Parts: sequence; C-alpha cells; structure tokens
Amino acid sequence: MSLPIIIQGGMGVGVSNWTLARAVSQQGQLGVVSGTLLAVVLSRRLQLGDPAGDMRRALAHFPIPAMADRVLNDWFVPGGKSADKPFKSVEMPTLTASPAFNELTVIANFVEVFLAKANHAGVVGINLLEKIQLPTLPSLYGAMLAGVDYVLMGAGIPRAIPGVLDQFSRGEAAKLKIDVTAPASSEQAPVEAFSAFDPAEFFKAPVPALKRPRFLAIVSSATLAMTLARKSSGQVDGFVVETEAAGGHNAPPRGPLQLTAKGEPLYGERDLPDVAKIRALGLPFWIAGAHATPERLAEAQQQGAVGVQIGTAFAFCEESGMGPQLKQEVGELVRFGLTQIFTDPFASPTGFPFKVLNHPKTLSNPSCYEDRPRICDLGYLREVYTQPDGAIGYRCGGEPVGNFLRKGGTEDATTNRKCLCNCLLATVGLGQTYKNHVEPPMITAGHDVAHLARFFPAEGSSYHAADVIRLTLGTK
Repeated sequence: MSLPIIIQGGMGVGVSNWTLARAVSQQGQLGVVSGTLLAVVLSRRLQLGDPAGDMRRALAHFPIPAMADRVLNDWFVPGGKSADKPFKSVEMPTLTASPAFNELTVIANFVEVFLAKANHAGVVGINLLEKIQLPTLPSLYGAMLAGVDYVLMGAGIPRAIPGVLDQFSRGEAAKLKIDVTAPASSEQAPVEAFSAFDPAEFFKAPVPALKRPRFLAIVSSATLAMTLARKSSGQVDGFVVETEAAGGHNAPPRGPLQLTAKGEPLYGERDLPDVAKIRALGLPFWIAGAHATPERLAEAQQQGAVGVQIGTAFAFCEESGMGPQLKQEVGELVRFGLTQIFTDPFASPTGFPFKVLNHPKTLSNPSCYEDRPRICDLGYLREVYTQPDGAIGYRCGGEPVGNFLRKGGTEDATTNRKCLCNCLLATVGLGQTYKNHVEPPMITAGHDVAHLARFFPAEGSSYHAADVIRLTLGTK
C-alpha cells in the first residue's frame, strides 16, 4: 500500500463525513471519517428518514442482519420526524453500556466506513479522540468490520490502541484502561477501570479475521512521538505532527497556562515540534496546520514528511457535512477578510484549547452562549471520576453548574465550558430541538480559513475536495 501525500483531517462531528472521505479517497489520497459521536449521528440520520437511502444501503451489508434490523426498528422514521419534534435520545456512554448501545456504536462506525469505501479502490481512515475513551472499542471494531485502512488518534496518549487493533484483527477480546480522576479532597487514589469488547460475545458465532489497519498517532511534540513509538502496545505506523495552527482541539502549551492579551493560550518556541527528532524515528509522518499550498507541502517534504494533513480547506468544501448555510456565510466572511479565529482555552470540557471561528449565530457569540441552558444529555466528553465511596461517577464541565459541584467538581472547571457534543451536531444539521430552545452550532477551523478564497471560483464560494487536492499538489 503506497502512502498518501495528503491526509484529509477527521474533523468535528460529521463534518468529515463519508461523502467527504469518499471524495478524497477517490482522488488517490487518504479520506478520513470522524468517528466522534457516530452512534448519535446514525440514529439522527435515520430519524430524519434517511432520504437518500444511504444508511439503509449500508445497513443491508452489515454481517449480522438481525442487529441491523434492530437498529432500523429502533431509530428509522419513514418520511422523517417533524421539524419541531426532538430527536429520540441515545444512551450515554458508560463503563456498563448496554448491548443495544454497543450494537449501535459498532454499526454506526461500520456504516460510515462502508459508505466511504464503497465502489472504489482508495484508502479510508477513521479519526478518534483519546479523550473519548468509553466508546472506543466498539467504534474501532465497527470500523474494522468495514475494512478501514487507517486509524488516526490524538487528543491524548493512545499507547494502548495499536495492541487493540492487533487483538481485533485476530478475533480476540480487548480491554482498554479508562482514565479515572481521584477525589480532589481526599488521599483516596482513583479506582482502576477498564472497558472491554469481545468479538466472540458480540457475534455469538465464529469470529471473522479482520485486516489490521495502519495506526497513525496525532502528536504535537517529538517527546510524545518517541514515547508512542517505543512504549505502545503494538506497532505505530506513523505520525501526524500537528501545530497549533490546526483547527479543533490543540495540545496545551507546555508549562503553566499563560494567556495573551486576547485571552488565548500563549504558545512559544518550546511548543514547536522538533521535526528532526521525529524524522529520526524512521516512521512516516505528515505535518498539519495551514499546509494546503504547494509551498507548504514542499516545505514539509523537505523536512522529511511524506506529505501534509489538511483539515480547514476540506471542512468548507461541498462534500463536507457542515450545513450549507454556514458554509455560505463563512464564504462571505472569507471574501471580505472578516474571519476571526479564537483559540479558546476553556471551551472544551476536555481541558484542551479548542479553536473556534467567531460567528454571530453560533455558540462562539457570548450572548448566544449565555442564552443557551446548560444541558449535558449526550455525555461523550464526560470525565470518569471516583466518588468518595469508591464508586465510579460521570461529570462534565458543560453540565449544569450545580450538578457538577455536587459531583465534587470545582466551579472554575465550568467557567465558559461549551457543550461541544450538542453544538457540533448542530453544525452538521443534526442539532437537538428542546421545548424552549434549539441547539446553536459552533464552527471549529484553523488559521487557514482566512485564505480559503484561493479555492473559490470567480463567483461564489463553492468548491470541491478535488480542488483542494489539485491546488495543494500544484496540478492542473
């Protein structure tokens, strides 16, 4: 398998959807689907009636038809739900997830990868976050059932994932240690907790052998790359080296958090990845963060990179899952030079800085944030913590403040926290409708958003994934 020059970033919730990944893959590059919240994404697409029939087409190929039928029976609404009716809720991920939740998660990841790979010979990857651990095992297994070619993971130190891929490829059970926070007010140590997934238990029949996908770790430093290369549970096949110019979650600056006059994290020389040390590991790597030009691609390759990862330029192309109206409005901001990117040190409940594009109709607008009731009803970014009696609990800095404090959290961990789960679903047209409000979206983008006009036609702001690839490679 030859290595792609361009990796398309796995962005947001449903922005890097199967349509975008397929379009990139068909151009001979690595198309990547976002694996974040796919159980919720599939359930809501089905509740909207699956108008093009794509979800049902993929479900018909799932290797356990009875499970696919259960998902259809549980979630499909012929003709789609009415616009003012809320989506039916999906169970929150926990250490004791029900068989129905695991089935939905496996199937959702299968569906997304299956559709991205259908009817062409290109390669497809899936992007997962180390910070979202509870659904990781069924997500990986579902993607592998569909023949995923690459797994990419960042937002943490995913040392255990290569070994999990090895185990699943052999049909073996796997377990994953879950990060658990100790009580802040006692000497009590956090309990050890593990999630587990057994293919034999899932199939209740002979388990198929699966292709082991390549594993690419997303890193921001040579130290992390060296740790993963030497101490992971299995083979790391390469790295995506991400700078703070990239969208989505960024690695925090080294040392104590300092803010600029604008209130953004202060990055310095210590935060620049040492590419020479990463190159010395002898593994393929790609550089990410405002690299969608022939000049930046050449610069990366001169440093020893195979190529580049591109996110922002793909996020606003026609094939991405972002709502068409938001794309058009951002296109207008780009044309008039009015885009403003803010690296928000507090928005994400993960504690990682999160880049947002300022837009008056989104959660980046302070008045929009203040008007939204604090709700945590999806729970993918919840922190697992140890309760005083030793039991496991779940809390999120984006939930109602009183609830968070009763669970032993601190008030400063709730300040300016955004519900990324809900607002990012709204960005792709899958936002929840409540009795008193409709979820606002939020747009994450890297610094390169200011330069998207190079992809625009003479009139308008609509362009395609193929345009991004063609102009980055410098081909006609």
